[in-house]
Amino acid sequence: MPQNEHMELFKKRYGRRFDAEERERKKEARSAHRNSQYAQKIHGLRAKLHNQKRFREKAEMRKTIAMHDERKNKHAKEDDVEKGAIPAYLLDREQTTRAKVLSNSVKQKRKEKAGKWQVPIPKVKPIADDEMFKVLRTGKRKKKAWKRMVTKVTFVGESFTRKPPKYERFIRPTGLRMRKANVTHPELQATFQLQIMGVKKNPQSAMFTSLGVITKGTVIEVNVSELGLVTTSGKVVFGKYAQVTNNPELDGCINAVLLT
Repeated sequence: MPQNEHMELFKKRYGRRFDAEERERKKEARSAHRNSQYAQKIHGLRAKLHNQKRFREKAEMRKTIAMHDERKNKHAKEDDVEKGAIPAYLLDREQTTRAKVLSNSVKQKRKEKAGKWQVPIPKVKPIADDEMFKVLRTGKRKKKAWKRMVTKVTFVGESFTRKPPKYERFIRPTGLRMRKANVTHPELQATFQLQIMGVKKNPQSAMFTSLGVITKGTVIEVNVSELGLVTTSGKVVFGKYAQVTNNPELDGCINAVLLT
């Protein structure tokens, strides 16, 4: 038996206290006070790091609450006309129904979980790390080999700032950065050059997604506000997903198909 499992073994042999769950609940309830006391006591760099951590936690919590927040929606009834006479004061009044609507982000997340994305290229050929990254040797005698240069097309936002070159692990060359894509609308049978807003998912790996690497089969988010697409409620659609259908590093441009 590993040395660190003595507590689990004791629980298996002798069980737990009758009020173990209640004690855990109370301990968790007290943790907020304990965290507050700790935050008031610390200072200097430790306080700065603690505040940054708490800020991230709170932002994540606010996002989660906002995402699952339901809003009320009114829309006209499309039922058949009722039989019989209607009073004069009701003639110009539309019958409306009220419903609670989930936000679009929640709907999209549910779609993703269910695997309902209909993509033009469902399977792609895997790319080896040796092909994706080039090892850069650094140091006075070129003995250090922890830096990597990305050899594929990447996307970085307008507000992107490079780390100091000495500490940058993944180098994304400026010549391989792209911000526009030729997106084909399957229903309109027309192609538009649209601004890329972000990389949603790279099928190769999550690391490539976070680095903004664009390869064949990558799902990107593009700005479709120029196309004048609207939702059922009449709001202008700002961003939509598109899948890359070519090898951008070979063609020198990004070709994609809009996902409808």
